[in-house]
Amino acid sequence: MTAWDLIAARIGEARGSPFRPAPPRALGGGSIHQAAVLDDGRQRFFVKRNAAHWLAMFEAESAGLAAMEATRTLRVPTSLCTGLAGDEAFLVLEYLELGGPSRGSEERAGRQLAALHRTTAPAFGWERDNTIGATPQDNTWERDWARFWHDRRLGFQLDLAARQGHGGRLQERGRRLLEEGGALLDHGPPPALLHGDLWGGNLGYDPAGQPVVYDPAVYFGDREADLAMTELFGGFGPAFQAAYREAWPVDPGYTVRRECYNLYHVLNHLNLFGTGYLGRAQHLIDRLLAELR
Repeated sequence: MTAWDLIAARIGEARGSPFRPAPPRALGGGSIHQAAVLDDGRQRFFVKRNAAHWLAMFEAESAGLAAMEATRTLRVPTSLCTGLAGDEAFLVLEYLELGGPSRGSEERAGRQLAALHRTTAPAFGWERDNTIGATPQDNTWERDWARFWHDRRLGFQLDLAARQGHGGRLQERGRRLLEEGGALLDHGPPPALLHGDLWGGNLGYDPAGQPVVYDPAVYFGDREADLAMTELFGGFGPAFQAAYREAWPVDPGYTVRRECYNLYHVLNHLNLFGTGYLGRAQHLIDRLLAELR
């Protein structure tokens, strides 16, 4: 049996009836995994594949989608199953036709994200570690938000950058920010369920204009960390931002915290994609240290 035969058999087991699809239709656009659609003429599924050691990543993604889906707030593709097909790992998701926003759908996305963030936990973190892109993400529970952010997020990325040869000024100034930056995050946020990787490429709209998010890096954290990322790379317009703030206004000092939260993603891009992000990371660190004077 081929890997696709094994995946089709696993889909049949998961849905409780045989699944005999046509040959897979490959999809482009992903930077980490292979993706394809399996279609039997009645039902279609979106399938991600990669080497076997990626199984834990797929399992964490499936768990994150399930956690978000359980809130009944912001739509995600339903995860059907994960597993191994020979020497490859796979994740099978509901297939959704997605496009751009229609009238009122960006506002709907802002309100629904605010509703997702109303889901809380006793501490910051999550039940399992996962990944942000291809980078491991440590979600060990912590009751102090500033400590969680500096140890599990910024500190982790700076350590990774050092191992990849990004030293000097980045490390010197970054370590100072870790030592002194707790005061920037002392606003007492509740632990909110976050998508965790909310850039424009992870948001789409179904034919009815319903927002759909995917490829999460779920954990419980400051809701403003999600909101900050929507402003980092674009893709979320003024209607989205206004609707979110109408549903749940941001706290005073958000514009400074936004830079701290987005530094995490810029450092992650530095570690994933190279020195093109070094200057931006150093600039953000300098801006945050200036706020501490």
